[in-house]
Amino acid sequence: MAQIEQFPPAPPAVDAVDAVDAVMARMRAFRSVWPETDGVAVFNRVYLTVTEEIDRRIDAGLFTDRRAAVTLDVRFAERYLAAVDAVAAGGRPPACWQPLFQYRRHPGVRPLQFALAGINAHIGHDLALAVVDTCRTLGCEPADVEGEFEQVGDILTLLEERIREELMPGPDLLEIADPLTHLLGCWSLERARDGAWLTARSLWQLRRLAPRLPELAEEFTERLDRSVGLVGRMLLTPLDRCPAQSSGSSTGAISS
Repeated sequence: MAQIEQFPPAPPAVDAVDAVDAVMARMRAFRSVWPETDGVAVFNRVYLTVTEEIDRRIDAGLFTDRRAAVTLDVRFAERYLAAVDAVAAGGRPPACWQPLFQYRRHPGVRPLQFALAGINAHIGHDLALAVVDTCRTLGCEPADVEGEFEQVGDILTLLEERIREELMPGPDLLEIADPLTHLLGCWSLERARDGAWLTARSLWQLRRLAPRLPELAEEFTERLDRSVGLVGRMLLTPLDRCPAQSSGSSTGAISS
């Protein structure tokens, strides 16, 4: 279940000096733990690249509100790290992350599918909740961090094309016949990003109703979590033929 529905006290303020570095240090540490072919490791490499670019732009003063940019970046990353921690502790991550952890070692799933399934979970679910977390931390409204949200989204969009080029199998002449081309054509980062902003604004309004209608916020976040997870499962449809014993063993319980 997402952690916004009961609206606990606002998270502590983010230390701009150390927080982003700490997040990147954790993601870099994962590279020495997970094999390169691990599906979560594939997403982790992509997300680390995004976080490093955001950090570079923050240091260069390219965000109008540095504090808001750092807070959003860190709250966003914490959602992914919490999912990793839940699995490492033997628990279950949010429903949006479950397909990636379940299929992370499936030999019939390609690297680009792993990358986009992680991006789907992180943008479709985590980004909206991170906007709310940021507003609660800073004591502001979503409109006050819209500029930072848009800049982060622009970075993700710019990197998506590079991700597809690096992880999409070739040669180019055969891509039109590749089922991966058709599968990925059903998902759009830009649409996911637009949906995340609308969801964040909706959750912020539901926050005002929570004292009177707490079940409404809870149901909204649960349905968001499950629906994003369903899209992730679609993105991880195995496309390559693999031995039956491998397929059977790779779709079992979620493991760290």
